[in-house]
Amino acid sequence: MANSKHAHLRYNFLDYCFRNRAYSFEQLLDAVNEKIKDYYPNESIATRTLREDLKVFRDQAKGFGAPLPEKARILRYKNANFSIAERPLLEYEQYLIDAAQQLLERFENHPKYDKLAEALIKFQDEEEQEENPTGKVLFYDHNEEYKGIKYLKPSYLAIKNKQVLNITYRKKPDAELYTYEFHPYILKQYNRRWFVYGFNKDQENLEWSIPLDDRLIKFIVNQKVHYQENSKDWNAHFRNLVGIRRNPSDIIHFIKLKFNSTNRLNLFRSKPLVPDFDDSLLDGEENVVHFESIVNLELVQQILSYGKDVEVLEPEILKQEMRNHSNAMQQLYNR
Repeated sequence: MANSKHAHLRYNFLDYCFRNRAYSFEQLLDAVNEKIKDYYPNESIATRTLREDLKVFRDQAKGFGAPLPEKARILRYKNANFSIAERPLLEYEQYLIDAAQQLLERFENHPKYDKLAEALIKFQDEEEQEENPTGKVLFYDHNEEYKGIKYLKPSYLAIKNKQVLNITYRKKPDAELYTYEFHPYILKQYNRRWFVYGFNKDQENLEWSIPLDDRLIKFIVNQKVHYQENSKDWNAHFRNLVGIRRNPSDIIHFIKLKFNSTNRLNLFRSKPLVPDFDDSLLDGEENVVHFESIVNLELVQQILSYGKDVEVLEPEILKQEMRNHSNAMQQLYNR
């Protein structure tokens, strides 16, 4: 394959363009080369390579069989719902997947590669389901309706390339749109959703978070603004936090929980609410864990998920939050 170094990058981008844009050949070549520069600075493809790519897209036997008209001035799918992602793997693509799996076997005992191996297994399972729909092996706990995943890769690239973004956002469906300058720093996942953190220039807030969901209408790279670096210790920022947001005025409290079920205590140990916790005996108390955290809605919700199997011993502010929720629930079920 000619210039196969960027092949998968080009194919994915071309697929996006053919579904969402209306480019001439020359415009498409410029757009593809701009995309390549995001990953491979100072590299590009020639006209010949793009023409070969279009042949792969149109080829019914050895290509994607895409509904891409021949000799059209504007390059766009006849069927906007078509995507190469729904087509079977090309022969060389299956070879690369198999080769990647074989390579990972050399590192199967190294935890650094666990997530990548998991992703490859999931991908292979999805492919095999096309041939045998009843042969599903993996069932993941994920949000099928979560649309924000499409913003994950662009956000990651903006962070990696230190690019400033113009964010267009809407808090509620009926609210007005507003746009602001944003310098992205990190991505964090919580409760099966992604958030990007960074500097909101308009608010002068270095810890601004944006949920990657349908409230994020659009973001555009702003090449005219200099990216503001940040040296914040984000590990420390999240260490005493359950959830996403924390305010400078938030107080870190000493949290003390007592479990009435050993099984539930073991569950907590396997999936603690914060990274640092201690279950050593305090004043002779058994089945007690203690840790430091900000008291917020997310912490309360996580403790409530243990139901009657846990009791908050400290602090008083958290105990009062639990009482409020308990009283409200009692009113609901005593009607």
